[in-house]
Amino acid sequence: MPVAITVAELKAQLNLDSDTDDALLSLKIEAAEAYCASFIGGPIPDPVPATIKQAVLMLAAYWYEAREAATVGGNPYAVPFGCHDLLQAHRAWVV
Repeated sequence: MPVAITVAELKAQLNLDSDTDDALLSLKIEAAEAYCASFIGGPIPDPVPATIKQAVLMLAAYWYEAREAATVGGNPYAVPFGCHDLLQAHRAWVV
């Protein structure tokens, strides 16, 4: 499976300039790529379309910022708004 985004790209999205969380960021990217592949119903295509890159970036950044399953007074969404919209065109529909 191709790598949709790099740790450096995610760090730019999050405005991070430290290497302290690189291992954690890598895990968030892997989880986001797996989620996107599952949602579209197949592997992430190579080359990776910009919409899938954006969805992976959004998910990984969101999951880095909201690390707990429960929130108090915050955003209760598991997936950031717009993520599914970005992936919809790549979804494999089975009838």
